[in-house]
Amino acid sequence: MEENRQEEILDETAAEADEAEAREVIEDIQEETQSEESSEPDTEEAQPEEQEEQKKRGLFGKKKKDKKDVQIEELTDRVQRQMAEFDNFRKRSEKEKSAMYEVGAKSVIEKILPTIDNFERGFAGLTEEQKEDPFVQGMEKVYRQMLTTLEGIGVTPIEAVGKEFDPNFHNAVMHVEDEEAGENIVVEEFQKGYLYRDSVVRHSMVKVAN
Repeated sequence: MEENRQEEILDETAAEADEAEAREVIEDIQEETQSEESSEPDTEEAQPEEQEEQKKRGLFGKKKKDKKDVQIEELTDRVQRQMAEFDNFRKRSEKEKSAMYEVGAKSVIEKILPTIDNFERGFAGLTEEQKEDPFVQGMEKVYRQMLTTLEGIGVTPIEAVGKEFDPNFHNAVMHVEDEEAGENIVVEEFQKGYLYRDSVVRHSMVKVAN
């Protein structure tokens, strides 16, 4: 009898322990459930914000642009276009100025070339004795200085004698048959031609053989 009583006490103690453990598990589950509910957003409070967001969106779910954003984009586009137009205008103006400078420079050079021609004609008619005259030597120095100045700004003489005739640089005023000269070769130069940089200021006046 005493042994049966001890077994009953042990069973009652085990049952009480199981019941206490079960209660603790239930309480833990309730606490976790409450914490999850508190962390979820309030759908009722979020509804006005969602409605406002839907108002801002147009068809096909695209968000409508604010008027200020549209105005900013239009003004930005207008400024960019004006800047591009101004840049094109600046480049065009620089190109036109450069072209005007080229035309003006060529015009001045054309007026100087006859003076160079007169120097060369005068020196060509001098004797060896006359070339030793101090005055002639002074004039020759002036002539050399003028050639150096012209060369400094990009003026160079066109090569003619012994070269093949080129209508881009030479102006043929005479034609002669010469067995010693090659075909279409310049054999004599009557007036020297000049280039300003890469453009012709004056064509060479020449005689062409064969």
